[in-house]
Amino acid sequence: MKKIFPIVIATALAFGVILGFLISARSTQSMLGDISSKLQGSNAASNKVTELLNIIDRAYVDTIDISQVNEAVIITALNQLDPHSSYIPKEDLEAANEQLEGSFSGIGVQFNIQEDTIYIVDVISGGPSERAGLMAGDRIIEVNDTLFVGKDINNEKVFKKLRGPKSSDVRLGIIRRGTPETLYFDITREDIPIHSVDIAYMITPTTGFIAVNSFGANTYSEFLTGLARLKAEGAQNLIIDLRGNSGGYLDAAVNMINEFLNRNELIVYVEGRAYPRYDIKATGNGSFKNTPLIVLIDEFSGSASEIFAGAMQDNDRGTIIGRRSFGKGLVQQPFNFSDGSQARLTIARYYTPSGRCIQKPYTRGKAEDYETDIWNRYIQGEFFNADSIHLADSVEYYTKNGRIVYGGGGIMPDIFVPRDTTDITPYFTKLVNKALIYKFALKYTEAHRTELKEYTDWQSLNAHLNTLGLFDQLVAYAEKENITGSNKDKNISRTLINEHINSYIVRNILGDEGFYPLLYTTDETVLKALSTLNTK
Repeated sequence: MKKIFPIVIATALAFGVILGFLISARSTQSMLGDISSKLQGSNAASNKVTELLNIIDRAYVDTIDISQVNEAVIITALNQLDPHSSYIPKEDLEAANEQLEGSFSGIGVQFNIQEDTIYIVDVISGGPSERAGLMAGDRIIEVNDTLFVGKDINNEKVFKKLRGPKSSDVRLGIIRRGTPETLYFDITREDIPIHSVDIAYMITPTTGFIAVNSFGANTYSEFLTGLARLKAEGAQNLIIDLRGNSGGYLDAAVNMINEFLNRNELIVYVEGRAYPRYDIKATGNGSFKNTPLIVLIDEFSGSASEIFAGAMQDNDRGTIIGRRSFGKGLVQQPFNFSDGSQARLTIARYYTPSGRCIQKPYTRGKAEDYETDIWNRYIQGEFFNADSIHLADSVEYYTKNGRIVYGGGGIMPDIFVPRDTTDITPYFTKLVNKALIYKFALKYTEAHRTELKEYTDWQSLNAHLNTLGLFDQLVAYAEKENITGSNKDKNISRTLINEHINSYIVRNILGDEGFYPLLYTTDETVLKALSTLNTK
């Protein structure tokens, strides 16, 4: 993860649910074919599982919903396979696809729940809420003339209220700072884009920087737009940040890789029991085949991110910097059921150009052990020392220029950068776990928005924030929330806490265009990438 997110045990454990690596519907036929047709001749009626379900439905002592039993059987069956085969109920499928498909239907706001109330952090430019007159800092207290506040409010309930079918209407009651009465807005829901490119900007006068958070349906077009912008601004080098990117669609990764490789250079190959080997090679039509390139990865870079990094590494096309990636080399294909639910079944493995399978070891039916792998890496010191890394595959593979690389557990970077935990103390961790730095920054922004909006770039806003003594104000705010710490811990974490406060406030005012450039000024991995480019 990037520096703004500290090491927290819960974060590592929660990563067991990752996007993974999907064959999208539009690429299935051209790449691997469709296994569904091969299943048509199977005699499902003779299957003992089907027979048992029929017997239960006819003869079980109590009345039951056989569809629920059926779903339980499906989930149990998939759990006995690999950690990435999964079942998605109909009611959850739309949400599961949103991140990859690139849009959802809603009102176009970013929100946070503060003091049992929906607080609008930002209004998407050009979206329905902005056109209706909503503003950052507004608080939603009514939805469709019904009070919508209180301790029971959570993100899921807010999504269900604010999202809905395209062209449907929702009426919001708003409390706005400085306005005593409730304001009412009628908003028509529209398709709201989900961006997978966080930022594309010139990090130095000659180096472009692009951060990609997932590989979805719109990723390649966003990526091309970012590349075109950077090229027009004079980029002679590129840094592509895939840290925290857990994967997505194969074709999105392949299209991005095509921008950097020569014709017929191997990108990746896919092979499974029901599929012969399928090679995917570069077309040679890319515009950045000779641009010096660095790719950033970490322990949360998985699947399609590893395809990208592996293709660059094995073709000796770019330098990989960071920490060992997640190790996800299994390919899922979606299979839809008649009731609208879906199974995502692992049907193949992917291999990097040198022949490496990046998939880390797993035991069938023991997903819990698999999901704690990240935590085990942390305990063993892998995040802090390259010598602590142990790959499962001892076979040597060779890059295009003859360098030795290994498989069996993620991509090993060419240059290792340890996590920086020197400023992290128990006091800082308590602040983060209670989200107090974020909440303080939001409150400060709300109280001083007019003054802060006078600053139109992150450099001047950051300089202004450094004159305000925000650290001491945060400490006082935390004490009111019963969070205290020793003076020693406060002094150790002072710089880090100030960086977090400033970054959040800058994001509240200037969005990601200000947030990421400020964040990266002290990011050790980014700084290492820049120094590496300077020595080439």
